[in-house]
Amino acid sequence: MRKGLAVVVGSVMLAGCSVFGVRSGTEQPAYGVVERLGGAVEVRRYAPRVAAEAVVAAKSPEAGRNEAFGLLFDYISGANRGAAEIAMTAPVAVDSAPEKIAMTVPVETRPAGEGEVAMRFFLPASYTLERAPVPTDPRIELAAVPARTEAVLRFSGSRSAEVVQDRIAELTTALERSTWRATGPAVALFYDPPWTLPFFRRNEVAVPVAPR
Repeated sequence: MRKGLAVVVGSVMLAGCSVFGVRSGTEQPAYGVVERLGGAVEVRRYAPRVAAEAVVAAKSPEAGRNEAFGLLFDYISGANRGAAEIAMTAPVAVDSAPEKIAMTVPVETRPAGEGEVAMRFFLPASYTLERAPVPTDPRIELAAVPARTEAVLRFSGSRSAEVVQDRIAELTTALERSTWRATGPAVALFYDPPWTLPFFRRNEVAVPVAPR
């Protein structure tokens, strides 16, 4: 019950409290548009970021997303060890209070191993890997995401596993006709909760790229 509530509350935060997909006040990653490939496809350059990632085993992509979201929402809500300065004398043990972390969008999901789903929350830009609060749940890991160039296809409506795969195929076709090539697996990016009206949802699929 608590996990389900965390998912609901976290989704409200992610949405900016609107069925119209308004994300007022929610930090989004900064990027520069390198090239537009036509339609809804852009090549973007992202700055380095820090992410918290959860990988879960699940019977379906949707179930995996829900479970991973709950774990990550717990982390940003206080299931972490807040950063603390340690005195110069030793030994010293310090237990600092849990730190709450601001929500950001988008949430990134991708397939992991067989029957697994991986989800990332990107931390606010003010955090570095060194000062990000350490998760208390061992299923969550912090990762430094280097600056990278990604090809991104934006779409609205359904974000089911089938639709995501169709959009990845569309993005792949667009890259085949361009001067860019994929250098890694594709991911799905979601900016809004399930109850946002489908027409107003901001969804994306993205893949890291390099010039051919």
